[in-house]
Amino acid sequence: AGFCSAVCVEVPSETEAVQGKHMKLLCISCMKREEVTASTVVEWFYRPEGGKDEPIYEYRKTNHEFPSRFSGRLQWNGSKDMQDVSITVLNVTLNDSGIYTCNITREFEFEIHRPLFTSSRLIHLTVVEEAGEDFTSVISEIMMYILLVFLTLWLLIEMVYCYRKVSKAEEAAQENATDYLAIPSENKENCAVPVEE
Repeated sequence: AGFCSAVCVEVPSETEAVQGKHMKLLCISCMKREEVTASTVVEWFYRPEGGKDEPIYEYRKTNHEFPSRFSGRLQWNGSKDMQDVSITVLNVTLNDSGIYTCNITREFEFEIHRPLFTSSRLIHLTVVEEAGEDFTSVISEIMMYILLVFLTLWLLIEMVYCYRKVSKAEEAAQENATDYLAIPSENKENCAVPVEE
C-alpha cells in the first residue's frame, strides 16, 4: 500500500511573550486524514541563549514533564487527533526567552509496512516586561488624528466661506432695498427695466 502525505497549512507560533502572562507555543503536525492507526511521540526541548537543548516535555501516550526551570508551569494543549501538539508555558518569566524545539515522530501502522515520519519546529521566543504597541495600530492611530484635523479645518473653511457668502448676499439685498426706498414714489412705477423688441 502506498502512502499519501497530507496537505498541511503551516501556522507559525507567536514569538513574543509578556512577563507574567501565559504563552502558547504552537506546533502543528500534519497526519493522514484517513482512518490509519498511528503512534505519535512528541518531544519539546528548550535552549537558552548560548546553551544546549534540554528536554522539558514529552508526550508518549501520556504526558510527562521533565524536571527543569519550567517545572509545574507547562500545560499540554494538544488535540485528540494529534495534529496540534502545542504546549503552554504558564506565568512566563524573562528567563524563559530562548529557542524551543518541537519534535514529532509518527509511526503509521499499515498491514504491509510501518513507515516512520519525523518533523521538527523551532520557535525563537522573546519575553518582554510589557506588551509593546503594534506598529500598524500606531500608524492607524496617527492617520486617524491627521484625518480628524483635516476634516475639522475643512469644516471651519466651509463655515467661513458660507458666512461670507450669506453676508454679501444680505449686504446686496440691503443696498437694493435702500436704493429702492430712495426713489420717489411717483418714479417707482417707472423703474422697471425696459424690454427691447
